[in-house]
Order: sequence, then structure tokens, then C-alpha cells
Amino acid sequence: MELRVLNYFLAVAREESISGAANALHLSQPTLSRQLKDMEDELGKQLFIRGRKRIELTDEGRILKKRAEEIIALVEKTENEITVSDEHIPGDVFIGAGETVGVHFLTKAAKRVRDIYPDIRFHIISGDRTDVVERLDSGLVDFGLVFGSVDETKYESINIPNSDVWGVLIRNDSPLAKKEMIDPKDLYDKPLIVSRQADKTGIVKRLLQRSADKMNIVATYNLIFNGALMVHDGLGYALCLESVHQPDPNSELVFKPLSTAVSEDLHIVWKKDNVFSKASQKFFEEITKAR
Repeated sequence: MELRVLNYFLAVAREESISGAANALHLSQPTLSRQLKDMEDELGKQLFIRGRKRIELTDEGRILKKRAEEIIALVEKTENEITVSDEHIPGDVFIGAGETVGVHFLTKAAKRVRDIYPDIRFHIISGDRTDVVERLDSGLVDFGLVFGSVDETKYESINIPNSDVWGVLIRNDSPLAKKEMIDPKDLYDKPLIVSRQADKTGIVKRLLQRSADKMNIVATYNLIFNGALMVHDGLGYALCLESVHQPDPNSELVFKPLSTAVSEDLHIVWKKDNVFSKASQKFFEEITKAR
């Protein structure tokens, strides 16, 4: 499968039209249609449903779209890394991170690097642990910032001087908002909102001393901003880390730590045997020195 054809496929997926994609690519419609048909024949799967007004992706087409975007991004990233001049160090550093004040450690390090190498650019891509690990594994980010344990068979890591405490985000008109700390039993009959990887990490059982399947979990989030909106609108009570809730005297929400408060360590991780670009190497040296 050629990169050129993947770009053709993505153009059609974006335009939802053969004619629109052909115009954008400066190709004839018959040429583009033939390339797409050859791709479908090669894969043995139908990728498009050709309607009267627009083209839609099949399930297999949606899978290919996601992977094609990752492949094109990785190729562009690789080309940029290889073509860097030896005389100075431009380049891009990609970091996946969750919502945590620990990001300050990264941004301060980034500032120190840019003071010396002003052509280095930093890209912080927000997401939960699942998002960060997926991007790390596929090579779309150079570093990840994660809480909790690290799979030492796959990643190298360093601890950074931040930790966080688990608790509950609550509407301030809830009776629980009057408590200094929340006992797990206070939540046994309450609708809960948890991070989407909570089941995989076992955090619910560890925090609440009861397995997730015995709790009333009504929703999940991958970024707490959306979880906070759910709490605000009365959907439930959100388990989250303290640092992701920014206190606001006018807020209708309040964070309360759990009586079983579990502190989570924060790690910067990268793939074992990873070969850094020149820009990423400079950032690596800085965070190693600064921890």
C-alpha cells in the first residue's frame, strides 16, 4: 500500500466525494476511482458506501482512516527529524499528557530548552492514560506523562517531583459537600462518574474497596473537564485527582479527598530502545537533569 494512495483515500474520506477529492488532488475522477478500487481489491474489503449525494466509510474504512492518519503523521515526523541541519537544532517534540499540574515540570523544562535552542517547538497533546500510551506505542509522541505504575518491560521512565491525591468532585449543594473527607461507603449508593480506564487499572476497587461491577457507574470521561460538566448537571459524583480540579470560589463544584486517600506518583515515560530526534534528545537531557 503506497503513501500516495493513502493520501488519496484520506482526501476522499475528508471530502466525502470523489469529485471533490479529485479537484483537491488535481486528478481526474476516473484515475482516482481506479486507485480506490485497486485499494479495495488489494485489501479484499469494501471501504466506501457510494451514495447518491456523498460517500460514507464502512467500518473497515473507518479503521483504515484512523491508521492512515497515524501513518502519514509518523512519516512526516520522521522526515522532519532526519532532515534537521547539524548546524543548529530545530525540530518538534511531542508530549502526551493528562490533566495535571505536573505538566508545569514539562513546560518549565521546555522553556529552558527553547532559551538555548529557539527553533525547537513543543506540542502537548492532552488525553487520559489510554490516549497517551496509544500515541506513545505508535510513535506519535516522544514522551508521555502518566500517573501510577509503569510497565517496565515496555518503557523507560523517570519520577518527577509531583504526586496527587484521589477524591470526589461534588456539587456544593450535595450533603456530602459538608464533609471534610469522603468515606467510600458514602458512595456505595451514589451514581459515579469515573475515568474510562478505571476498570483496567482497578482504581475503583483500590479506592472504594468494592469492585467496579458492584458500583453504580453511570458515565465515564477521558478528560475531567467533561466529567466536571456531568457533575455540574447532576449526573453523578466524579472520582478524580485533586490537581485536575482548579478551585474557584464561584464554582458550584467542590473537591473532597477520600478517607482512603491514595497518592499517585507521576512519571515521564518513553519507549525502551527509543532513538530520539536531536530536538527530543535535548529535551530528554533537560528533564533528566531537572528532576
